Amino acid sequence: MTRILIAECKQEVSTFNPHLSGYDDFVVRFGQDILDYHRNVRNEVGGALSVFESEGHVEVIPTYSSFFITSTGTLAQSAWERIAAEFLDSLRAAPPVDGVYFCMHGAMASEVEFDPEGFLIEEARKILGQDIPIVVSLDLHGILTNRIPEQSNAIVAYHTYPHVDFFETGQRAARLLLKILAGEAHPVTAKVAIPALVRGDELITKTGLFGHSIRLAQEVEQSSPGLSAGMFIGNPFTDVPALQTYSFVVTNNDPELAKAKAIEIAESFWANHAHMRVPLVSLEEMTALVKSNERGTVGIVDAADATSSGASGDSNEVLRALLAADYQGRALIPIVDAPAVEKAFAAGIGSTISVTLGGTLDPNRFSPLEVQGSVRLLSDGRFRSESFGEEWLAGPTAVLQIDNFTIVVSSRAVNLYDRSYFLAHGQTPQQFDAVVIKSPHCQPHMYAEWCAKMINVDADGSSSANLPRLGHTRCPRPIFPLDTDVSFVPKVEVYQR
Repeated sequence: MTRILIAECKQEVSTFNPHLSGYDDFVVRFGQDILDYHRNVRNEVGGALSVFESEGHVEVIPTYSSFFITSTGTLAQSAWERIAAEFLDSLRAAPPVDGVYFCMHGAMASEVEFDPEGFLIEEARKILGQDIPIVVSLDLHGILTNRIPEQSNAIVAYHTYPHVDFFETGQRAARLLLKILAGEAHPVTAKVAIPALVRGDELITKTGLFGHSIRLAQEVEQSSPGLSAGMFIGNPFTDVPALQTYSFVVTNNDPELAKAKAIEIAESFWANHAHMRVPLVSLEEMTALVKSNERGTVGIVDAADATSSGASGDSNEVLRALLAADYQGRALIPIVDAPAVEKAFAAGIGSTISVTLGGTLDPNRFSPLEVQGSVRLLSDGRFRSESFGEEWLAGPTAVLQIDNFTIVVSSRAVNLYDRSYFLAHGQTPQQFDAVVIKSPHCQPHMYAEWCAKMINVDADGSSSANLPRLGHTRCPRPIFPLDTDVSFVPKVEVYQR
């Protein structure tokens, strides 16, 4: 039997979110529990298992999984040290294996360690040995530090944004690892760093300019010497020393081809980078547009408070603006505010309560808003995502009715890149005149295909697409769009074990 070890450690943070994330912001699983969970969801580990378990000669050794409940602020150092220790101890306790699959994100950061994924892979090498093949899957919003390709044999990244290929990415990683173990692949990796931080509709791979670069990468993967290729556009809100955009190509022992293709993909991206920005409207313009809408639902995209990008989720800026403008339409809004939920639970369904909403996690940006409303629904905040079937944990959650505003208030942030949070709490977005979407992009059928209009609002927040206002201090400079007259001369780095 071929023994393959599986371990997972995933988190995406915004270092501009002042609220530190902790150990309780992860779901941690060990051993068999990892298999029992991931066999039922269409994520990377689920995809890898579908490949490994279809092979009669493969025995999967599950060790450790720490998966973030949602993206949030920088990981507290004590939590990072505990997670790192558990991850590495699980490797030490594992039996001898022939190969390793690590499922990671790439945009994790603690208070001290700015490259947690690279650290874990480097330490895993010391435990497992230098000759064990390691393949790592990563989010294309990851940050490709040097340690990741130095210490792994090959990397695989998502090809889609919005992300719909979690499962397929895991499958690609598993098949590549099996090829290495069979002696059919001898990976060599080339990467090119690109001085750009990007956002906007042009990053939608199906319709945007970024898709041209991804399709070049897919052509490489589909060629006989190609093993893996893609782009890392990074998470602009994870301000760390290696934050920028990267192209990468993994070939079967052909460094010259890897270098040439990595440069080609990088140059195709740079040719379009200036278009990868978001046209934003002010809160005042937003209220005017919403009030003038006569038919259908307006999607108000508040990506500055996108919990899937690391923001706190406690922004009340859109709610405040709509109230001040005396908006009379039916509006649906998500917000994180544990004290308000606690008060709703104490009062009970049907009660009228006075509470403040917002500003509990990021008080420097958002001040509490005093409101009065009725408690319509209470829940434990545990539900499955409509996208991939993953279990999401919003903590105790309350639905408050404040005149014509329906506010779904959670105790903790959860991903909002689909409608699961609303639907799980009895709210159908299509039935409202306006809905606040705290995610830069969702799959089109979630909102864009049926909303009368989509408005990208220039609100404050730790995941604002207005990148110059955030205040980056660690990423390389000069870099687009933080600086003017940024030039790009491709420089390729090669890695081979």
